[in-house]
Amino acid sequence: MRTTHSAGQSAGATLIGLALWLVLVTAHAAAAPASAWFDHGRPSMQARQAVALLAEAASHGLEPRDYAAAELAQAVAQAAQGPAPLPEVVENLGQALSAAMQRYLAELHGGRVEPKQFHAAFTPLRPDAFDPAAVLRAALAARRLPDAAREAAPQVPMYERLREALARYRALAAHPAWAQPLPALPVDRRSRQGKLEPGQPWDGLARLAQRLVALGDLAAPASAAAVFEGPLVQAVQSFQQRHGLAADGVLGKATLEQLQVPPAARVRQIELMLERMRWTPVMQGPRMVVINVPEFVLRAYEVREGRVTIEQEMKVIVGKALDTRTPLFDADMSAIEFSPYWNVPPSIARQETVPRLRRDPAYFEREGLEFVGAGGRAETTLSTANLDAVLAGRLRLRQRPGPRNALGDIKFVFPNSEHIFLHHTPAVRLFERDRRDFSHGCIRVEQPVALAVFVLKDMPQWRESRIRQAMAKGESTTLKLDQPVRVLIAYGTTLVKGGRVHFYDDIYGQDRRLDAALRQRSADRRKSG
Repeated sequence: MRTTHSAGQSAGATLIGLALWLVLVTAHAAAAPASAWFDHGRPSMQARQAVALLAEAASHGLEPRDYAAAELAQAVAQAAQGPAPLPEVVENLGQALSAAMQRYLAELHGGRVEPKQFHAAFTPLRPDAFDPAAVLRAALAARRLPDAAREAAPQVPMYERLREALARYRALAAHPAWAQPLPALPVDRRSRQGKLEPGQPWDGLARLAQRLVALGDLAAPASAAAVFEGPLVQAVQSFQQRHGLAADGVLGKATLEQLQVPPAARVRQIELMLERMRWTPVMQGPRMVVINVPEFVLRAYEVREGRVTIEQEMKVIVGKALDTRTPLFDADMSAIEFSPYWNVPPSIARQETVPRLRRDPAYFEREGLEFVGAGGRAETTLSTANLDAVLAGRLRLRQRPGPRNALGDIKFVFPNSEHIFLHHTPAVRLFERDRRDFSHGCIRVEQPVALAVFVLKDMPQWRESRIRQAMAKGESTTLKLDQPVRVLIAYGTTLVKGGRVHFYDDIYGQDRRLDAALRQRSADRRKSG
């Protein structure tokens, strides 16, 4: 008996190693009694299911080490063999399983970091609806732990598609196509820059083809190509289209840089997107308008019985990456303004408009500007005194409705602390650019009439013809919506569209910040253990 107890005590010490202690001391109170994980003193099927779920956390872009997955799996295996574990071993292992699973469910559902760290002011639909402790207790009682884990993850099709993409790019990480970098491009005589155009030879064609086949942009070539042409050019266009580049079939600096990105880096990019999916509210109402900043795209969609139907998709222009970034948040669109006034933001007035007016007084009349006082009275006389009053905050500048109005002929209003809104623009040629971060923060939409038709769908008196009339009238009017429409300004550098994985530049550096925060968080956990 002494030998058995000694072995049991030794096993107990092994079960509660540093990694398990980390789980115990940093988690919330145990979600379930330790006995829930044992049948007749041995780990139950649910204990084995728990360690399997924790081991598979990486398939969700989570870190199994954060949940002591390997140590718990070893502990459960030890407790299932040899002499029956001592009561204190059962208690400690049960508490560790409960703590680890509670943390896993919480982070699988809501993510591991606070969105506000990344300038994301999202409002959960039901902030307290998900209680990981209660979910775990109910799952154990009903013996449906795997189902509970599936239901804790975001319930949107994109999430599962990203998980599939994650598995695929993990498999590509060891592919020989990335064993060596692609060689330098031939130098173009005119631009003196590296460029490969259709019809040119290049000693990197075989390696290029191998890489494009692995990525799925090119069917396996019958033989090595002598020049850059035919299916290989088309494959490069496919790759460019998936990476937010001009799909011109010319292999230049930007395309080469994207081709050189190793699959392991794409794996991390997908993992970061999965993390964002856990705290980005993409299914908040029956109708939503979602702007994905790095993609420069707006989608308007309806949710019917849990299924998403995209009604409109269009290009947008967002805030400049350097100094006027568009913030990330969600809010209710409450009104539409036809032929809106543009109230020049004080920062733009100070830094741009007033200096311009001092240099070029004709700009005042040409742009249809006016001064507005505290009482709302408009003043159309340009004077040094009025400009000084703008700088002092006693007057503000406003642009009247008209063809040169910066907001175009329609504005979509969703009150928010950042003073951001959607609007049209007279500078429509900017929508032809591939990268479209040109604004001061507000979002310009390519097809405002189509968006208005979507927003006003439940107001049948407002058909397209009436919308166009209101936009062309030149008189500023505000239309309040009968039913608000949720607007979400999100940030996603990885999407799966039409079964194909698309990657976009991290224009605001948010991926880099999120990656650093997650790595630091995991390091702090291991260090404290």
